[in-house]
Amino acid sequence: MRSSSISGSAKAKLRRLSRCESGRERVIDIEGHLRQAGYHTIAGVDEAGRGPLAGPVVAAAVILGNHVPGGIKDSKKLTAHQRSTLAQAIGSSAVDIGVGIVAPAVIDRLNVLEATRLAMKQALESLSVAFDCAIIDGDVLPDVDVPAVGVVRGDSLCPSVAAASIVAKVVRDRWMVSMDVVYPHYNFKSNKGYGTKGHMEALRRFGPSRIHRYSFEPVLRFLEGRS
Repeated sequence: MRSSSISGSAKAKLRRLSRCESGRERVIDIEGHLRQAGYHTIAGVDEAGRGPLAGPVVAAAVILGNHVPGGIKDSKKLTAHQRSTLAQAIGSSAVDIGVGIVAPAVIDRLNVLEATRLAMKQALESLSVAFDCAIIDGDVLPDVDVPAVGVVRGDSLCPSVAAASIVAKVVRDRWMVSMDVVYPHYNFKSNKGYGTKGHMEALRRFGPSRIHRYSFEPVLRFLEGRS
């Protein structure tokens, strides 16, 4: 990743923007403010899969071009079909897309917060286009070599972050569907690793699979019950 030389006033504005959220009456154009502050190539970053009991954490970094596909918003507010369609449109129109994937075993070793940060860093590092600013959904990402701003509910406020949330969700969901063939007992194609009633019953009957997160309490409980 490359860093850029930014004036003191621009850095002050960046710090102020890091505390921006939407109010009831207006939404701040954070990406527009950043461009006015001197940033030209902005990467939006978001993740998918912090909460499931199985599967990886996936993060995406997206640099949008001049054409932004219509309908982009927080991936949680879209249907699976809408996400898939938009992910294809984003892939066709974005300047660049990077993806980071951190496996369940690494989540167990690091904890899910650090694993999420690692996935986000991997996503940024996999971008081939130089960027001079990153917008992170939530808290600022430590140890990033470019100016970065953390925006609470960034996937609702910033098009590039919303695009990243869609890409990350689609990549992760497709990975979990592929794992349903390998581990058919858990219905991963439907629950995507989340702790549904059927998933919990499968854990009780069959125990955890190799892609479960052994450090997560429900999985650990079933693992200890079978030892």
